[in-house]
Amino acid sequence: MPKKVTFNMTEGNVIHILLLFTVPIFISNLFQQLYNVVDIAVIGHVLGDHALAAVGATTSIYSLIIGFINGMSNGFCVVIARYFGGNEHDHFQKAVYLSIFLSFITTIAITVFSLLFLKPLLILLHTPADILNISQSYISVIMLFCCVTFAYNLLSSMLRAIGNSYVPLYALMIASVLNVILDIFLVKGLNMGVKGAAFATVIAQGFSVLFLTVYIVKCCPLLHINIKKIEMHRTIFSELLTTGFSMAMMLVLTNVGSVILQGSINSFGTATITGHTAARKFHDLCMLPLGTICTSSATFVSQNYGAKKKERIHQGIKASIFLGTAWSILVLMIVLICGSELIHALTGSNDMAVINVSMKYLYWNVPFYIVLNILLIMRNSLQALGNKILPVAASMVELIGKFAGAFCLSKIIGYFGICLTEPITWAVCVPIVLGGFVKEMNKLSNIE
Repeated sequence: MPKKVTFNMTEGNVIHILLLFTVPIFISNLFQQLYNVVDIAVIGHVLGDHALAAVGATTSIYSLIIGFINGMSNGFCVVIARYFGGNEHDHFQKAVYLSIFLSFITTIAITVFSLLFLKPLLILLHTPADILNISQSYISVIMLFCCVTFAYNLLSSMLRAIGNSYVPLYALMIASVLNVILDIFLVKGLNMGVKGAAFATVIAQGFSVLFLTVYIVKCCPLLHINIKKIEMHRTIFSELLTTGFSMAMMLVLTNVGSVILQGSINSFGTATITGHTAARKFHDLCMLPLGTICTSSATFVSQNYGAKKKERIHQGIKASIFLGTAWSILVLMIVLICGSELIHALTGSNDMAVINVSMKYLYWNVPFYIVLNILLIMRNSLQALGNKILPVAASMVELIGKFAGAFCLSKIIGYFGICLTEPITWAVCVPIVLGGFVKEMNKLSNIE
């Protein structure tokens, strides 16, 4: 256990602080990827392609719901961090217990929705009849116990709001190792099928929740709730609800847009689908550091917004953009030097049609990572500054852009239109969020 329970981001060297906070989150994201890879590997090797296809058919639903949960938790984190940075202890305490209350209500709503509409949604997504029941059995377990996922995300977000990104990492490491053991035991040892993999995920996350709960009880009195002082605070309740929902919608809209694009890609044939899938896997790995920098930047901005340190917010944004730009340039160099070899390593394919599709996507997307980096940082920083409308509006513009790419550009210039869609939408959205950020900063007075 780290000796330092909280980490005040309103003082000290900006880049040093951002790196100290960012690295554990980045490693956590890597372990999260390991979680998914292990599930797929065990199911594929033990149960075969049929079961793997059944789990794969649930991916879009899972991504949407988990994205919503992550967004809500991140929104709560932003508000809690703001009160922590401003040393508003009373409001901080209210934000903590109201976050728990809202998470409880949201979990009930998601669970009820899942029980009622999971099968119709799977049918709507054209899940093949021969895997429909297997798909439903897998995703039903995950959604029935989404309270565990929400609990982990909420507790992790609360700790990150006070600058503690190490303990959530320890919890996730424990869960990842346990997930591997349980996957093998339940799927292979007890022959539970895809349900075994689902229960392995839920149980492992349950242990991570227990770990975080024990840590908070023993080491973090700042997050303890005084039941006698619990009361409704409409302003804080509204701030948590709107910020959480706003950040959730940002992620949901992005995921919906990706699903729409995928539908268009599926019309170009197997080679294109395979090549694009490989390129997107590489893209997702490259996005881990950018997404992590974005998350850290939002917490940094929120704490310093609470402390009303305008100049420090500027410094944090500049440092975040610098770190993201450095990573983007590194990725571009890797793609230019050995991109084809990496795609071959990912797919195992020697088909030049597949490799050419992957490289076309990467050549037109990776150079724009610098633009995407600015978009992600600005969009989340606006949320941290209390502007909930503009980030969602930018995400809506991005969604419309993906619609246009899927149904217009791809019809005119084929797969090349898909390659151009996201860079164009990123470039269109940046001025929107950048202008909003400048306006929000002009409202602040620097009291340093």
